[in-house]
Amino acid sequence: MDFQLLHTESSSSARAGLITTDHGQIKTPIFMPVGTQGAVKAVHMRELADDIKAQIILGNTYHLYLRPGIDILRQAGGLHRFNGWKRPILTDSGGFQVFSLAKIRKLSEEGCEFASHIDGSRHLFTPEKVIDIERSIGADIIMQLDECPPGTSDYKYARKSLTLTEHWLKRCMDRFRETQPLYGYSQTLFPIVQGCVYRDLREESAKYAANFEAEGYAIGGLAVGEPAEMMYEMIEVVNDILPTDRPRYLMGVGTPWNLLEAIERGVDMFDCVMPTRNGRNAQLFTSQGIINLRNKKWEDDFSLLDPTGTSFVDTAYSKAYVHHLFKAREILALQIASIHNLAFYLHLVGEARKHILDNTFTHWKHQMIDQLQQRL
Repeated sequence: MDFQLLHTESSSSARAGLITTDHGQIKTPIFMPVGTQGAVKAVHMRELADDIKAQIILGNTYHLYLRPGIDILRQAGGLHRFNGWKRPILTDSGGFQVFSLAKIRKLSEEGCEFASHIDGSRHLFTPEKVIDIERSIGADIIMQLDECPPGTSDYKYARKSLTLTEHWLKRCMDRFRETQPLYGYSQTLFPIVQGCVYRDLREESAKYAANFEAEGYAIGGLAVGEPAEMMYEMIEVVNDILPTDRPRYLMGVGTPWNLLEAIERGVDMFDCVMPTRNGRNAQLFTSQGIINLRNKKWEDDFSLLDPTGTSFVDTAYSKAYVHHLFKAREILALQIASIHNLAFYLHLVGEARKHILDNTFTHWKHQMIDQLQQRL
């Protein structure tokens, strides 16, 4: 993988760059739609490529390991061939599932033992096994095994958790460097910076990760219960340490305004389930604010989904029509809303990139933030 830092805005840390992988290029800053089980919910690959203009999507190691399973993925020739996506893919290591499935997991120096949410069967993720699984999935960018502590963790727990994550990073890197890709194209491993909301732990983690001289770095363990301002502060702490000539990926974040705030602080890559999850629940993000299409007020509103008159879906659906689809429980409603939200997110980071290159990002961002949070 190669990363070119093309421009940093003069009045902030906002950056525009270009990532090159064997499956294509990625213009940063970028938002990555989440395809946890090898598919972005309710969205075809054609729509991802043509309507949404996604440049890279995500898969999840935990879920793909359990279903369809690594044997099937290896027989298929990796996830790209299995799901038909021809552009770059990134896989999470399953570390967030270690956090979210806390009631059915056991952590140790060896790894994470957990019970499948599907059938209750027991499994053990070691750092070495996770790298082997991610080699079999075949994503262009893969993540280390880490623990993601809650944002409300006390210092003692955060310290213990970070020590475990650092030990696992060393083992992941060792395994990655002693193995080879399986499908004829290169892969790269991103270390994950943890440390909860504690400045000294974040600084330690960022320095430790940077020592591995990886091709990119991830910032994990944010947007998990801590105040937004604390999240922004931790991003600044970490990005002051991570090398400027490598991409920075903020994991699992977030709202449109979260993205703009993080871009201003030097983040290049994002992912979040919010556009599709909220879309399936009739919440649309638009350039002028947030709308809930189940509300009766949209019943006779025949304007396009985006109030500016710009539709982020290829067909110009009206609010009244999509409101009707949600009320009638038509599956098409979920698809239209998911495509709209994802296309809006990709449009937003695309506009951010343009303003960074023009040195007008900070001024534009301040205009956009309040507007994006309006409840219409």
